[in-house]
Amino acid sequence: MNISAIILAAGKSARMGQNKMLMKWGDVTVLEKVIQTIQNSGIKDIVLVTSNEIRDTIYDLRFTIYDLRFTNYELRITINESNHEMLSSIQLGLQNQNAISEATIICLGDQPQIESRSVRAVCEAYRKSKSNLVVPSYQNRRGHPWLVVKSLWDEILKMKENQTPRDFLNKHADEIEYVNLDTPTILQDLDTPEDYLKYKPNV
Repeated sequence: MNISAIILAAGKSARMGQNKMLMKWGDVTVLEKVIQTIQNSGIKDIVLVTSNEIRDTIYDLRFTIYDLRFTNYELRITINESNHEMLSSIQLGLQNQNAISEATIICLGDQPQIESRSVRAVCEAYRKSKSNLVVPSYQNRRGHPWLVVKSLWDEILKMKENQTPRDFLNKHADEIEYVNLDTPTILQDLDTPEDYLKYKPNV
């Protein structure tokens, strides 16, 4: 089964005060960690929706002490500079999907705590049930990444700027298969310096 991933990394990081995707997370950056986790879960087809700043940094890293780390990633990079809302980035990611992909998971670029086992659990639930939507849950709260099948992509692409991914999920609430997980990491992203200090690895 061909499951792809969209990583959303085009936000302004306004509350963080700096570009959170490029902040250190252990010996890599926040965004690198997310990419590694998604790849380690078995997903190789990844669309990264990001900004020019991050794209240029990724290219620069090919020639620095990062040991060509990004050259080994199978990434298709698309730029969202005009609209930093999550919906527009999801739409750009869907527009750049591989034709053979039958479902994609929506991942947050500022969620380096996410675990490969959580991603695999979502993908495995889809493989078994072929549900239209698969969403991870922790203590009855929806988290990321969530999966959406190809037959619903066109509806997302037609959504308006005043609509949100939450609106879409609520509309299709009766189609969602929830995967109950035992980790709060599916809920945790990095919005503020306090979040970063709270969650960052102690290395």
